[in-house]
Amino acid sequence: MRRLLLLLALMLPAAAGLAAPRTPFQASCEDTIGKTLSVLSAKQNGYSVNNQLSYKMLTVMKGVASANSYVLGLTRTESRVQIATNGKILQDPSSGYECIAPQIVVELTYAPVKVYVGKEFPAGTCGYDVILAHEMRHMKTYMDHLPRVEEKVRAALAKRFGSKPLYAPSGTAQSALSHEINSGWLSYIKAEMAKVEVLQEAIDSPVEYARLGKACNGEIQKVLNRTRRPGGR
Repeated sequence: MRRLLLLLALMLPAAAGLAAPRTPFQASCEDTIGKTLSVLSAKQNGYSVNNQLSYKMLTVMKGVASANSYVLGLTRTESRVQIATNGKILQDPSSGYECIAPQIVVELTYAPVKVYVGKEFPAGTCGYDVILAHEMRHMKTYMDHLPRVEEKVRAALAKRFGSKPLYAPSGTAQSALSHEINSGWLSYIKAEMAKVEVLQEAIDSPVEYARLGKACNGEIQKVLNRTRRPGGR
């Protein structure tokens, strides 16, 4: 019962807006254990352009099911989230509790971006330039999304952990911190990273596809018509 009462005193806000007096253990934790820390880094790993695959192969790669839909270019990458936790721990043998100043390091990265342009549109042609410019919009969307996620996650971590230590029964603080990160924060951050796909879908609008079909005085559409005929390549 004593342990439960102490934990409640440490974790619950003071009633009626009155500041509850700190216990000696709480004072030691807050004044001597050190500050909590959340470090985020967002890193881009560059890109490459591939002009060796046919647009039919790119269509298969993207998994387009419609018989009348074709993928002339494709931008692919993979988001990666890595989180490491640590922190200085202070124990209170009399109560059986310990505190930890969480040290959380989050790394957000994209795998090197791969940009594909169908080989039916060789480099230097108008079709190539138009399709590549479209794919560069996709790549820029990925790159612009990364710092936005970093800022949002940084604010969320600061709000959750603030500048105060966390308390737990002795021997469980580190595992409790790791469990919270892995069971909640990891999925939250991955979900924030995945929101970029909604922005990517908006780029591939019917209006944009219609524009591409009419670009270069119809050059792109002529290539499609030629390669869709029996024996066309």
